[in-house]
Amino acid sequence: MNRKYAKELLLLLGIILFCAIMARHLAGHETLEDYAKLHPSEIPTENASSYATSTGSTVDNAQMSASSSSTGQVNSSVTNSTETPFDIDVYDTRVTYSEGFYYEEIPDSIVSKITDVSYPKDCPFSLDELRYCSVLYVDFDGEEQSGELICNKAIADDIMEIFYELYDNDYQIESIKLIDEFDADDEASMEANNTSCFNYRPIGNGKKLSKHSQGLAIDINPLYNPQIKYKNGATVIAPSGGEKYADRNADFPYKIDKDDLAYKLFKEHGFSWGGNWNSSKDYQHFEKKK
Repeated sequence: MNRKYAKELLLLLGIILFCAIMARHLAGHETLEDYAKLHPSEIPTENASSYATSTGSTVDNAQMSASSSSTGQVNSSVTNSTETPFDIDVYDTRVTYSEGFYYEEIPDSIVSKITDVSYPKDCPFSLDELRYCSVLYVDFDGEEQSGELICNKAIADDIMEIFYELYDNDYQIESIKLIDEFDADDEASMEANNTSCFNYRPIGNGKKLSKHSQGLAIDINPLYNPQIKYKNGATVIAPSGGEKYADRNADFPYKIDKDDLAYKLFKEHGFSWGGNWNSSKDYQHFEKKK
């Protein structure tokens, strides 16, 4: 090779090497593998698998495209989610029934929200027994809304299927919020006509724990479907404001009776209805044994 060209080639290689060293220095010596670990959400999903292989790094399953084979069925219609967003603390526990309908272990953000509210620190029931549920519903204006519930894991599949059918049939529910939004005050939640499930509390002012304490009971549109107790010849109606809906022979909207879709669905899933009780009536209330 001509010496002139050899010198020019060596000079060019030296410049390239110098630039590469400077670039590495300016980047803080960060390799592609380091970048992948620090910025997993910036890796395109469709390239995640090949990227992990090429760098020798491991990318979370939530960043990878879903496998065509299910990770196992929970029941005939509920399977593990294949569209789980990245959630470092519970994403791998999520079970999706349909778009907008899923349950998972209680996320840290929700644990913080319910601790010492609906879930006291001395609660004898483990958080592992509960599931956070996200559902869609149709409100009283006919608009689609997103609601959240906490229930016992034993009825999580039931909740998904029941609320999906209610939503699919345009069954109207005014509000579905965690009772912690009402400081775990059952009366306040009922007065707001809020549909809720878990709340560690006794029945009324007594000592016996409600089925809500285990997340095994749910109240639907409680203002229109009040609890009616008969005590010492007196009638006690809860919540306040529910008195005008105590006459179950009257015709009014959102009334739960044996012709109501919610009643039919909960009964099909093995729940008992407070409207069938003898000593009192709790028309909003559905519960299920484990």
